[in-house]
Amino acid sequence: MSATVEAPKAFARGADAEKLIEVVGVSRRFAKRLDFAGRIAAKLGAPLRDEVVHAVDKVDLTIRKGEVVGLVGESGCGKSTLGRMVAGILPPSDGTILWKGRDRTGLGAKDARAAMLQAQMIFQDPMSSLNPRLKVAEIIGEAPLYHGLTTRAGFSAYVDEQMRRAGLDPVFKARYPHQFSGGQRQRIGIARALAVQPEFLVCDESVAALDVSIQAQVLNLFMRLRGELNLTYLFISHDLGVVEHLSDRVVIMYLGRVVEEAATETVFARANHPYTQSLLAAVPKIEARKKSFATVKGEIPSPLNPPAGCHFHPRCPHAFDRCRVEVPALKEVAPGHRSRCHLNDLPDHGGMPV
Repeated sequence: MSATVEAPKAFARGADAEKLIEVVGVSRRFAKRLDFAGRIAAKLGAPLRDEVVHAVDKVDLTIRKGEVVGLVGESGCGKSTLGRMVAGILPPSDGTILWKGRDRTGLGAKDARAAMLQAQMIFQDPMSSLNPRLKVAEIIGEAPLYHGLTTRAGFSAYVDEQMRRAGLDPVFKARYPHQFSGGQRQRIGIARALAVQPEFLVCDESVAALDVSIQAQVLNLFMRLRGELNLTYLFISHDLGVVEHLSDRVVIMYLGRVVEEAATETVFARANHPYTQSLLAAVPKIEARKKSFATVKGEIPSPLNPPAGCHFHPRCPHAFDRCRVEVPALKEVAPGHRSRCHLNDLPDHGGMPV
């Protein structure tokens, strides 16, 4: 990024921090059923069947209080679907998501509502995520008023506070979303999320649609809010530069599976999985001006019919027979560093980058 982004503050992290979110064996499938004509055709022998998209496939993930976890992967890898499940917007098809050690599906009505308020989501396209028929004051203040976080008498002052916190002038609270710029609309989305006083934010490509200079402003806002409110983030992005700067830990996804997870400095200095290495090799660097950069070879396979074995093997330059038939386990290759690759089982590999 060419615009200036403030250096992140140091925050205490470690295994002693409270587990805010635990994702255990979570999968999500989307089924497209055959219509009436399709079912008739299938009964008559046509090669038709229900289509099932395997968006997320048996993911395990822990997010501790106060940390920023960067979730990275190509378009269609399932990272947004995982983010929606973590935020409580989508239910998983299989597996369990724990909020502070408790399964959200087993909570009573009061506790379930509190858990939902504590996990909020900021979407990629602020224009499509804001109701165009509502004024900004209503967009930001509707939920806290309903849930009793403010009163009718204190509504205006409460909205003003949320707008100032997100870097917006409250004088514009009577305007509609279309009367703002893209960066301002994203700040409205941030103010709306913060208005219900959450602990955890899922940011789904929250700066991808913005100009570079505006991206820097919004990223600086995220960093400032993290310090002021002790927020925890799951930051979903395809921009490795943003993730490197903002995150404490990075999780790499490929076709619905987590393939690598480690501290940010470890991923960028000693990536283990061939897919992660390919992503990093494709990032342009100023110090390597004469180097030619190649994207990851091949196209990402369809989640309707994912490859057997390791999902990455059709594109992996190091694939061998075992990769084509056996799903690799997500194993610890170093303290705090997990990778899903059969190469780590080879005696001459030693868990080091290929």
